[in-house]
Amino acid sequence: MALTPSNMLPLGTKAPSFTLVDTKNGQQKSLANLKGDSGTLVLFICNHCPFVIHVNEQLVALANDYASKGINCIAISSNDAVNYPQDGPDAMQQHAKDNHYPFPYLYDETQDVAKAYDAACTPDFFLFDAELSLAYAGQLDNSRPGNGIPVTGNDLRAAMDALVNNEVVSTTQKPSMGCNIKWK
Repeated sequence: MALTPSNMLPLGTKAPSFTLVDTKNGQQKSLANLKGDSGTLVLFICNHCPFVIHVNEQLVALANDYASKGINCIAISSNDAVNYPQDGPDAMQQHAKDNHYPFPYLYDETQDVAKAYDAACTPDFFLFDAELSLAYAGQLDNSRPGNGIPVTGNDLRAAMDALVNNEVVSTTQKPSMGCNIKWK
């Protein structure tokens, strides 16, 4: 696994639109249909990455905690499923079920969405405000597999709390770290 930092997309960037298949039910889902009233968290994840596995429980908790506050979460996997079949649509469907994902788990087969977001790693987080302007691009928290720091989601939660409370999101943002997206 190659430890890869996220690219820090400029704050204020408009969320690139997309329509992808939700592997949980086979339906086409678009950003326009899935966006939240208060904000939208687009997260690039995959099934096999140890960094994602390390934070899966927190991702589910975070999505559940903020859904009632108007922030919707959208997970996308852009990994090459030919060379990484464990990240293909069928495996994604089972993974979402096994991990009780409350959010759609979309498959970006062409990798065009990952490129549009300048996503680099899994997990990679992009939090947009109600107008789909980027408010936060950074890490979940300081926890990484093996470093002994508990997974709290405190960095991302602080940004989400600021959005919900109509406060300014701190511009001090640390890149996420994880496995590189498996490009074709």
